[in-house]
Amino acid sequence: MTKVLLIEDDVQIQELVRYNLEKEGFAVFTASDGEQGLDLARREKPDLIILDLTLPVIDGYDVCKILRAQNDTAAIPIIILSARDDVADKVIGLELGADDYITKPFSSRELFARIKARLREEQRKNELSNGPLRWGTLEIVQESYIATIAAKPLNLTVKEFELLVLFVANPYQVFSREYLIQKVWGYLSSTDSRTIDVHISHLRNKLKTLGPVLESVRGVGYLFARRE
Repeated sequence: MTKVLLIEDDVQIQELVRYNLEKEGFAVFTASDGEQGLDLARREKPDLIILDLTLPVIDGYDVCKILRAQNDTAAIPIIILSARDDVADKVIGLELGADDYITKPFSSRELFARIKARLREEQRKNELSNGPLRWGTLEIVQESYIATIAAKPLNLTVKEFELLVLFVANPYQVFSREYLIQKVWGYLSSTDSRTIDVHISHLRNKLKTLGPVLESVRGVGYLFARRE
């Protein structure tokens, strides 16, 4: 049974989401503060986490940061569910490693559609991760979130790692910034493309020993391993 952890201090929202998810066949665990949420995440290893930002004890931003920093929870998909609707809040949450961001008040149908879409994406990742991805001396072990060049570990953030997997699994394919946001961040937003550009710049710098394998395509997006 698919397990979902809801970290939310509003009891009414807890009950609403729990009721609807259990009706869909999910096993639901709830936490009312950040510390309890972290304990449940480590103990239950949920398939997906729904995270509020305004939480007692440890706020949602710090919860997200801690989850992404620990090996046993780093790969769990996180959907932020928050009343904070400023673009800056969304950018911070996504850059800390959340996979999606939904603002309150929210549509239950949209929330469940996003949950199912994220779980499908995780299933596809698992189906593709039968062995390491390789490009020259670059090796990527997806299930462990490990990437190395000539056996030396790359210090990648979660989003840098997911971008790299997408590029290496699809060499010579041009990806638009909008597609990368949808595919890696898992949401559509009016956020400008500078977030992607910053991540690409950092990733390119970390791959520099491979040569110019990550290139810009003017007016379109980015390409891994340009064909000569």
